Amino acid sequence: MVTNTDKRDRSNLFRTRLQQAMDQAGVTQSSLARGTGVDRSTISQLLKGDTARLPNAQLVAECATALGVSADWLLGLTERPEQAADLLASALSMTEAPRALVDEQIFEWHKEAAGYKIRHVPAGLPDMMKTRAMLQWEYAPHLGRTTDQAIGASEDRLTWMRQARSDYEIALPIHDLRAFARGEGYYEGLPVGLRKDQLDRFISLQGQLYPTLRLHPFDARKLYSAPVTIFGPLLAVIYLGRNYIAFRDTERVQAITQHFDGLVRAAEIASRDTPAFLQSLRDEIG
Repeated sequence: MVTNTDKRDRSNLFRTRLQQAMDQAGVTQSSLARGTGVDRSTISQLLKGDTARLPNAQLVAECATALGVSADWLLGLTERPEQAADLLASALSMTEAPRALVDEQIFEWHKEAAGYKIRHVPAGLPDMMKTRAMLQWEYAPHLGRTTDQAIGASEDRLTWMRQARSDYEIALPIHDLRAFARGEGYYEGLPVGLRKDQLDRFISLQGQLYPTLRLHPFDARKLYSAPVTIFGPLLAVIYLGRNYIAFRDTERVQAITQHFDGLVRAAEIASRDTPAFLQSLRDEIG
């Protein structure tokens, strides 16, 4: 339902907000007149309370630009004084994603969302559930001699993440789990013993932590997902490989959350049946 605002009320609100913006910016009537290209008397008339008339759109826009606020806010169309570019910058950010275990940014986001449900679609297998041998196999080509040091520095963080009173829902493509078990594709050359131990760890952790930890194997041919992590209602992060794109505005966080929930609903295997599925993969190895 559309609510119409009385012309005089909107005019009064415009004057109030214009004066507020001038006070906060330390801008005088003369300065604003120079910044907007009008006479000082025009600015003075805008600030008087004896008329219901609003300035034209051009002057409203010039005032907003000069004062660093949005025209919508001056006119009472929003409660956020920030300009569109500032709102976008606060709602969306892009940060570097180093090839590292639980890098500083990811850990800070986990701490910020402690107690909230974490929804996660990893780029591969979830790091927080990997064996030490698996981490060494995966990260040694990149980290070289510092692999053990990096893993050691990350173990406390991984432990903290498991104990942070956050529920974890992790959606995993079935084809990636099968490729892992068979040592195919990305996992080519992965020793048999390491694959067995890793699947045993998945089965053990799912049994120990369910329902706080729930794994949802889904069919990526039916419903694809990029790597993404949703930190409760606070933010949603998409992983690009070298960068994270983080969204904090409610609309996009909810949209990405709905996408994840769609993965769960379309999951080929219920989370309570995931240990049996993982055991079947383990049995295939022999």
